[in-house]
Amino acid sequence: MSTQGFKRARTPAQREHRRHSILATTASMLEQMPVAEVSLNELSRRVGLAKSNVLNYFESREAILLELLDTEMEAWADELDRELVSVSAPQGQRVSLLSRTLATSMDQRPVMCDLIAAQTAVLERNISTDATLLHKRRIGATVARIGESVQRLLPELDSADAYEILSITLLMASAVWPQAHPTQAVLAAYECAPEIAGTQRTFTDALGTAINLATTGLLAQKAGWASR
Repeated sequence: MSTQGFKRARTPAQREHRRHSILATTASMLEQMPVAEVSLNELSRRVGLAKSNVLNYFESREAILLELLDTEMEAWADELDRELVSVSAPQGQRVSLLSRTLATSMDQRPVMCDLIAAQTAVLERNISTDATLLHKRRIGATVARIGESVQRLLPELDSADAYEILSITLLMASAVWPQAHPTQAVLAAYECAPEIAGTQRTFTDALGTAINLATTGLLAQKAGWASR
């Protein structure tokens, strides 16, 4: 898209529309390529703005991607608020439901998972203190919201417990996601050696198992403390 005919956004509404357009274009790019291949030059071309104009709205490529992560996480929290409801079932069944819901819902959000996988090592390396504070506060508020949904399903947990489970979930997802989506070279190696490919697990299976183990262990620990 050409930048000819570009008109400066002068009102708050116009600026917000421009920011939304940048974020939407970035999300579209992430559906076609990994985070590492999303460049500011290509984003500027696709959104129809000069690179310097994009930087009038976001301080860096990483700041754009982090805000997109915040937005994706908030949408995920909305989904979990609808999905994680109070049910009358044995604790083990509710733990399995939690594990399955978290893992499956994350798998259905590839853009969010790709951003989570790149968050610490890449995205938080080229942002200001102010941008970092904004991002961390938004993520913290979102995780707290998800924690409330987790506690509806598992009222045996307190807010600190729910936060711990979600921290483990996000940490495990950041490691499991790239392993579950290997490069072409790794896929070619799997074709040459099927016995290697056979040891690989799907994202939902690996993450769901990790969440289940962490939650079961935490509940057992709490039960042990309560019986002392």
